[in-house]
Amino acid sequence: MNHQSIQISNRASLKAHAEATKRDMIDLTLRLLKTPSENPPGDTRAIAAEIVTLLGSFGIEAAVYPSHDEIHNVVARVRGRSGGSRLVLNGHLDTFPLGNASQWSVPPTGLERDGKLYGLGVSDMKGGVAASIFALRHLAAARDSWPGEVVATFAGDEETMGVLGTQFLLDTVPEARGDAVICADAGSPKVLRIGEKGLVWLRISATGRSAHAAHVHRGESAIDKLMTALGRIAELRGSSPNLEDVRQIVEGARSISESLSGVGESEVLQQVTVTFGTFQGGLLPNLISDRAEATADIRLPMGISTDEIKKAVVDRVSDLQGIAVEFVRAYEPTWTVPDHPLVKSLKGACREVLELDPVLNMRVGASDSRLHRRAGIPTVVCGLTPHNMGAANEYVEVDELLSLGVILTMAAFDYLTEGGR
Repeated sequence: MNHQSIQISNRASLKAHAEATKRDMIDLTLRLLKTPSENPPGDTRAIAAEIVTLLGSFGIEAAVYPSHDEIHNVVARVRGRSGGSRLVLNGHLDTFPLGNASQWSVPPTGLERDGKLYGLGVSDMKGGVAASIFALRHLAAARDSWPGEVVATFAGDEETMGVLGTQFLLDTVPEARGDAVICADAGSPKVLRIGEKGLVWLRISATGRSAHAAHVHRGESAIDKLMTALGRIAELRGSSPNLEDVRQIVEGARSISESLSGVGESEVLQQVTVTFGTFQGGLLPNLISDRAEATADIRLPMGISTDEIKKAVVDRVSDLQGIAVEFVRAYEPTWTVPDHPLVKSLKGACREVLELDPVLNMRVGASDSRLHRRAGIPTVVCGLTPHNMGAANEYVEVDELLSLGVILTMAAFDYLTEGGR
């Protein structure tokens, strides 16, 4: 990878240099993949230090912001020729845990083979972080040709949706708050994700009275009570507010988005989903259970609030004796309006680089973008199409990785020079 100092004077030369050096993206990504940052345990000290070193080699100053002994976050800042908008390139440093290493047929620390780049977290999201670093490097070289500033925030504590990463930076580092944000988390440059569903996590517990199974008349089954409660909560599935603007976005993206994310995604994006993640109860087959507990994940589309969902849950189980509900975590659905200048800049850059028109859609899974949108900052996810994400042999397509670096570079330039004013 060539770290020599470069100077770029205009958009055309910026595009040409990004295209000419885009294979640097492979080395950048491999370097990040070689530094483990699995969550749990969530230790991002080593990869944060690696990124600071990388940015320093490009002449970009970066600082580490620890939020915990083992959770380190990085913020880098590049100022343009004059005042203007602040664009944030956001990403997370932690990855899913490796799991069973024997299931991998390639090194989880990174390998390029047959047009694919393999590695743990390559799609979620070390490839996206590498693309953001690539863009920041080129924008720094072209700083005299654009106004405003670009800030890169690379955070820990994302995979478990914690508050010690991006939320910590938003709360404590003023420059982490921008006028707009591009997040290169897992997705696809063919489908720009402008919003995501909300979430409610809850724990449902039941108490009963233990007795021998032969003496049913002397006991009260906590498991039976819990199953009744879960059945009522499951009735929330499929609820939909039928917002016309959201429906048009989702349906307009269906053919392309579902080809990447699976048939049924469009319905999931517009409806409440309920899944039960854990269930525990009882001691022996021949004992009536006196305690049982389950956890649930409820995802809600635009148009339904967390308060509505919480009330609906409580209303459904309030008449059941021995049932208690605890709401563990909640956040609202969020989106960025489709005609925002950042969306326009990203669409134009994707069209220019990929020679196709990207579609807009919501995102099924959660990302740190929800935190920026909750803070009132327009945010779009433009990342890499994941393959085997969270499983053995995770990979991305090399061509898409190379394109993403150029897309982020040009979209940032165009937003700052045209859309951000």
